[in-house]
Amino acid sequence: MRVAILAHEKFPENAKTALGILRYADHDVVSILDRATDGQRVSDFVSDVQDAPIVSEMAAVEPDAVDALVIGIAPIGGGFDESWRDDVRTALEYGCDVISGLHYFLEDDEEFARLAAENDCDIWDVRNPPEHLTVAEGVADEVDADVILTVGTDCSTGKMTTTMELARDARAAGHDAAVIPTGQTGIMIEGWGNPIDRVISDFTAGAVEEMITEKGDEHDYLFVEGQGSIVHPAYSAVTLGILHGSMADKLVLCHNAGQEAIHGYESFALPSIPTYVDLYENVAAPVADSEIVAGALNTSALEDDEAARDAVDAYADRLDAPATDVIRFGTDALLDELL
Repeated sequence: MRVAILAHEKFPENAKTALGILRYADHDVVSILDRATDGQRVSDFVSDVQDAPIVSEMAAVEPDAVDALVIGIAPIGGGFDESWRDDVRTALEYGCDVISGLHYFLEDDEEFARLAAENDCDIWDVRNPPEHLTVAEGVADEVDADVILTVGTDCSTGKMTTTMELARDARAAGHDAAVIPTGQTGIMIEGWGNPIDRVISDFTAGAVEEMITEKGDEHDYLFVEGQGSIVHPAYSAVTLGILHGSMADKLVLCHNAGQEAIHGYESFALPSIPTYVDLYENVAAPVADSEIVAGALNTSALEDDEAARDAVDAYADRLDAPATDVIRFGTDALLDELL
């Protein structure tokens, strides 16, 4: 599928959905829409994903060159920015499908619904959960697969990236591994999943459990995409639901090098790494013997490889477990521990 990705004023630092699609999805990215970097290319900012031109608006993309527009950013709260309306309108007028991970459902927007019907195209609101979900039964640990969950010290610490890298490299090494997508980016990449941060609170663990039991006897390893953080003042409920619903065998703790406070909530300092280990393992313990056995450190803020390696080594020491930056240094150190 040929896609354009909307990432206005956020590319690349704050467009993790766009980057995830560029790096992992089986799509041909035709253009990135970003008014702030119009005229440049993806490769001017990120070198290890597929390249594409950056344009200012959907109208700058040839109508016959694209099949779908993807909303590649999700602001806090998941609202729709009215400055994007012209781009979505143009896409639907082109006859393109629209894929969105916002909490604002585009299919419920009167104008967009009308244009989709008139131009025979679809709107996929990825965060619209299925209706049949229910509470967990506490049976995820009965599947044959080993369940590996990424957890974080904060949001945007690389949980989705680590999950995708581990699963991809495990498969490349000959292992039967699958991804359990729990957020909009993972769902867009994999084409299925449950958007846990939109599920009714009573059903969050059940929504994860359902995916585990659906796939757990078909594969040897399930890599579950984590969300949020156990200490996050806004999103900890999502993290807890995934932790208990997955009943994971092993946990990988993801962290940003040098980060000291919760992003967007800077009055809240991050606890120490050993505190995170204790919190995750102790909260999981009544439900499952989940153990943090490895760490993934995002060193993208460090330009020098030597400094990044030193940061990884220091993180491994604090964690008392193997660690790496999965993008910079690969996944071997983690897979040796996990598989």
